[in-house]
Amino acid sequence: MTTGELADKIFEIGRRRGFFWQSYEIYGGVAGFYDLGPYGLLLKNNIIEEWRKHFILEHQEMIVEIETPIIGPERVYIASGHVESFTDPIVKCESCGKIYRTDHLIEEKLNIKVEGLGKGALEEIIAKNQITCPTCGGRFGEVQFFNLLFKTQIGPYAGHVGYVRPEAAQGMFLAFKRVYQAMRNRLPLGIAQIGRVARNEISPRQGVIRLREFTIMEFEFFFDPLEPGADEYIASKSDSKLRILTASARKRGDSKPQEYRLEEVVEEKIVLNPWLAYWMSESQDFLVKLGISRENQFFEEKLPEERAHYSAQTFDQLVKTERWGWIEVSGHAYRTDYDLKRHMLESGKDLYITKQLKEPVKRRVTIVRVNRSELGRRFGAKAGELEKKILSEDPQKLLEAKKRGLVITIGEHEILPSMYSVEEKEIEEKVRKFIPHVIEPSFGSERLLYVVLEHSLRVKDGRIILSLPRRLAPVKVALFPLLSREDMVSKAREIYEMLKSWNYTVIYDDSGSIGRRYARADELGVPAAITVDHRTLEDDTVTLRDRDTWEQIRLGLGNLREALDEYIWSEKSLKELSSYAVK
Repeated sequence: MTTGELADKIFEIGRRRGFFWQSYEIYGGVAGFYDLGPYGLLLKNNIIEEWRKHFILEHQEMIVEIETPIIGPERVYIASGHVESFTDPIVKCESCGKIYRTDHLIEEKLNIKVEGLGKGALEEIIAKNQITCPTCGGRFGEVQFFNLLFKTQIGPYAGHVGYVRPEAAQGMFLAFKRVYQAMRNRLPLGIAQIGRVARNEISPRQGVIRLREFTIMEFEFFFDPLEPGADEYIASKSDSKLRILTASARKRGDSKPQEYRLEEVVEEKIVLNPWLAYWMSESQDFLVKLGISRENQFFEEKLPEERAHYSAQTFDQLVKTERWGWIEVSGHAYRTDYDLKRHMLESGKDLYITKQLKEPVKRRVTIVRVNRSELGRRFGAKAGELEKKILSEDPQKLLEAKKRGLVITIGEHEILPSMYSVEEKEIEEKVRKFIPHVIEPSFGSERLLYVVLEHSLRVKDGRIILSLPRRLAPVKVALFPLLSREDMVSKAREIYEMLKSWNYTVIYDDSGSIGRRYARADELGVPAAITVDHRTLEDDTVTLRDRDTWEQIRLGLGNLREALDEYIWSEKSLKELSSYAVK
């Protein structure tokens, strides 16, 4: 297939066979919104269940799943930094008024990466390269920044501002203390969530690759930064290797990832935290289960200017696609203690963890106290907010300013030395008090759905086959009566009901030639086709046909369930099922 032809074929099959199509289609559609049809939703749900099994059930000693609301009050997203920082750059054509996302516009025109660059740098690139509007050729105005949060109002009262969550993370941070207590105060602790999120993308394209509303699968993994407890898990994957394109390699101009042993990336600090490395390895294994080979995926480290405001280190897991090249399907961020700290500051609630020490330890601490009466006289209603900001400043910085009698500036306000006090003293601690650090793996299910389809599509003798991993197939079994005779149809219907009772997804098809029915099932990705024929009426045997090889074996109805279970869930070949076959 030529470049782009494979993607076109997938979107054509998606519409025709009921996987996905653009939402609000009869009204002309709206960019960034897609419907999932019957088979698309089944496939997506199977991907989600595979994710749940791989990350939660197989790690249930330390990961649990919760559900939180998709709409949150404004204070939550002020604390998280999204109100201030969740933005993308835009430019508007001065002639036709069309708006473009600035970094995407430049990247498409010049084939260079400019993600994370500031207003001045982007404007300079546009001017230097004389980039004009692709629609009308007009000049662009100034670069501005557009916030991607969907804003709403909670209840009928003005001022009760809320936002649709752009990630599931904040609900998990806010629930952390409750979950921690419910799980008997243990660390490490992963809190997972699967649900809908929304991002008001500026100019979404690429179909289901970039959506304004989608399903996210992510977990926040909380651990003690001084005692991570990852050694056993790293050791269990001693044979694991990761393909990584580091930030330093990218700065040198390299574009080819290098392969590293998992222990190597931990020991050499290529990945800053062992848990981050472990979950990257698990994510690589997860994609292999979805049918994406290791050669078709790697991890790209984000440059400092590309990272989200909360991250100390981020890796994108990229998968190769035919039309769009390497696209991100998951992000892996070391969020440190950023989020819990911010929510403590905004809410005034204690989110610390305390751990009993084996022996008391002495240490020197710097304690900052605010002179509330003077702060109140000077700043009035703003005093409370300023107090929080003063207490969040580096104590050593405040101590030095206090000793030298210097005025410090916080925002637009000048803070005098008389407005706070700083004391250094030695204390003896019997418990250690700390804020857990966090690793976040985050996956978009619709992107996974697309790459699974692309990496499954095969052409054999001019026919389309979706060679999906059998566990993921939206329909597991196709049932065909060879002829439309009443006795054969009746027997086929009886087997159809039997397959349903075994909790298999089944399609029944008696229309057209048997060859055409096989072709329809192959295109839908159905791994097993069962045909009821003349012999079935005589001895209760049927043929089982393999989607990918088109080979067949004959099975008795008495052992059909056991054979199917091994074929679908253990992915055994027909040859490996020969013990069930009848001649």
